[in-house]
Amino acid sequence: VQLQASGGGLVRPGGSLRLSCAASGIFFSINAMGWYRQAPGKQRELVASITSGGSTNYADSVKGRFTISRDNAENTVYLQMNSLKPEDTAVYYCNADIQLARWVSHDFWGQGTQVTVSS
Repeated sequence: VQLQASGGGLVRPGGSLRLSCAASGIFFSINAMGWYRQAPGKQRELVASITSGGSTNYADSVKGRFTISRDNAENTVYLQMNSLKPEDTAVYYCNADIQLARWVSHDFWGQGTQVTVSS
């Protein structure tokens, strides 16, 4: 099983980016999916998560600016980031709790994609 993230880049303050992360491989289903970020010198933090049923959770710092969504048919999670700020600069990682078999699940991470917000 692999998670492939894409969509990072350089954007000016106030701009937007959309991150995507697709799961591939052989598995039973995907439970929760989410996005984390890690800025230089800081610990990795949860940005947003979404359950298989579509319930979402956001870090206070991104509420009202970021939107997480998923396409279960495509095994993909998205993060729409609007009104970006310099403090959003970080490497963004996708995460998925994947059901490998009826009683077996495992946490998987994507490779990380750099988001830089700068004028």
